[in-house]
Amino acid sequence: MNNMDIEAVVSKMTTEEKIRLVVGVGVLGAFGNPEPKVSGAAGETAEIERLGIPKTVLADGPAGLRIDPERKNDERKYHATAFPVETMLASTWNRDILKKVGKAMGKEVREYGVDILLAPAINIHRNPLGGRNFEYYSEDPYLTGEMAASFVEGVQSEGVGACIKHFVVNEQETNRMTIDTIVSERALREIYLKPFEIAIKKAKPWTVMSSYNKMNGSYTSQNRWLLKKVLRDEWGFEGFVMTDWFAGDNAAQQIMSENDLLMPGNTYQIFKNRRPEIEEIKEAYEKGEITDEMLNERVKTILRVLVNTPAFKGYKYSNSPDLEAHAKVSYEAGSEGVVLLKNDNTLPVNEATKIALFGTGQIETIRGGTGSGETHPQYTISFLDGLLEKGLNVDKELAEFYRNKIAEFRKTDYVITKGQWGEDIVPRLPQDIISQEEIEKIAERNDLGIYILTRISGEGVDRKLEKGDFYLTDDEFSLIKKLSETFRSKGKKFVMVLNIGSPIEIESWKAFCDAIILVWQPGQEAGRILADILIGKINPSGKLPTTFPKRYEDVPSRSFPGEPRENPAVVVYDEDIYVGYRYYDTFRIDPAYEFGFGLSYTKFEYKDLQIQQLGNKITVSFTVENAGKCSGKEVAQVYVRAPRGKIDKPYQELKGFEKTKELQPGESQRISIEIQIPDLASFDGNCWKVEPGRYEIRVGASSRDIRLTGYTEIM
Repeated sequence: MNNMDIEAVVSKMTTEEKIRLVVGVGVLGAFGNPEPKVSGAAGETAEIERLGIPKTVLADGPAGLRIDPERKNDERKYHATAFPVETMLASTWNRDILKKVGKAMGKEVREYGVDILLAPAINIHRNPLGGRNFEYYSEDPYLTGEMAASFVEGVQSEGVGACIKHFVVNEQETNRMTIDTIVSERALREIYLKPFEIAIKKAKPWTVMSSYNKMNGSYTSQNRWLLKKVLRDEWGFEGFVMTDWFAGDNAAQQIMSENDLLMPGNTYQIFKNRRPEIEEIKEAYEKGEITDEMLNERVKTILRVLVNTPAFKGYKYSNSPDLEAHAKVSYEAGSEGVVLLKNDNTLPVNEATKIALFGTGQIETIRGGTGSGETHPQYTISFLDGLLEKGLNVDKELAEFYRNKIAEFRKTDYVITKGQWGEDIVPRLPQDIISQEEIEKIAERNDLGIYILTRISGEGVDRKLEKGDFYLTDDEFSLIKKLSETFRSKGKKFVMVLNIGSPIEIESWKAFCDAIILVWQPGQEAGRILADILIGKINPSGKLPTTFPKRYEDVPSRSFPGEPRENPAVVVYDEDIYVGYRYYDTFRIDPAYEFGFGLSYTKFEYKDLQIQQLGNKITVSFTVENAGKCSGKEVAQVYVRAPRGKIDKPYQELKGFEKTKELQPGESQRISIEIQIPDLASFDGNCWKVEPGRYEIRVGASSRDIRLTGYTEIM
């Protein structure tokens, strides 16, 4: 079917059919709506059989395709790979890996009969307590946009669609469906819209999802300025826009604002204050508010995308993607996303090192977050099982103690129950469950103590500024202190492993540790990744895509999650463009760990900076050399510091990055990064401006570890 056919098909459609096509079919398998074609998919578009328009299937998936692994009266299993969460993928700073992960996910989408993957999610880490931060890449718009573009290219190279979401300023879960986000146009364009702009221009995603929230007074799905002027006219987006599920409050308004598809449809079945979308649209059509031209435009925009889907092409999907190959991709992505935060001559260890593993997280390992970012893989390798499988010398007696203790807890006072969406409700287990006397014995017979700390969050709720979430619980803190003192008193080392989705408070206890490994939420290969990091089979090369503050009080987005505190209606982005490191660097506030930070088992040296300006671009080239004793990869980062002009600027901004190949000791690589001069512009309230003057080019290993500087004049 080509564009000519679309014109012909639309001319044959009744008004009724057009309205049906712009509204999804409702929550699948409930309230008398159709049974799903793919069990566990998030939604479907309407089928119009007489015109040969098949239904198409949309499914969640920032960390892997989310469909049901089991189906009624069917012995087969439909598992999909669990990849690392997006924040961990961003920690790789590796475009090739993001493309690989996207490709693998795209194959699973296609082979399981799905047409569009509802990913990637590219909102900004505005505040460390955002409940879905694990599903988003970074606090920085450029890093986010680059990661998203590579992921989208990977997914769409497999003949299925990606959907970038949630457009826009949806940085919190508290009252997400009604909150009014107040944001300046400058912050909007420089920080929050920028990753969408980058991904759309570079990777041409098939679809965009408008967000739940209001922006400056109107719902984003009912905001014509956003969906028409910015998205389509300025950026040239050609795909279709769908709402987030049940978003907005007026179906006719959504269609008039160029939001093409209303999902999942039949919102009134869930939200009793709403009316059927089809009725609302019909009414507005009869009144002449929605014209034939508008309706035709929405339908054509949807069909131009849908004709490219496997469903339209009659693709015979296999239901058996190559999960073994994709497990390797998940492992590779996770192994490049681990961030080594601290290492005082402790890691790596050799395979004979006697290891005592503490914490219930060694068995109840967290592969990812909850909500639409959840996954149903064939397996998750726990940290304990990964270490055992790789032949590390783990204290078996201690491991047995934890296995028994967890089983006992889960049978008695800490039973796992189900929530309203069928999700697991998992009570937090006590951590300080071993006597001091026992710890003495364990420390005596082992060389290294490791404590695994876990945190989980998910869709619908923000994280809390309390013990057990942003802060350690009293029993976590007391156990860390005990382990540290006992192991160190015997001349032995103590290591913390952070199995978390976003930042927690570290400052108050980091001195107790000889090393800290941030494994994030690494997907199904968790234990194998940790084992290989410990023994140096993997040299950590991840860098932080988000700042870890020393104290929550230092965080710039103090207005989070809005006013009034107990039930916010409005949130004001009063830090404006000063998000993340832009704030910490400009206002000279020291973080616990800065943006772009990450240690390695080897050392890298930077030299021979050259800066050339030709026409509209600046080329920054330099050499990175492995000056240490083992092979490794380095993420070189380029920040630009603008001259003082009329427009207020952050101290510096990330404008380029490149990850080296695996460099052997003594080996070096020449890196060349191009910066387009228009990308140095600031938005002055009316238009983008590159102010003239002397720009400082800052090359380094993190935002605070700048190794080379040079200048270029812009007239």
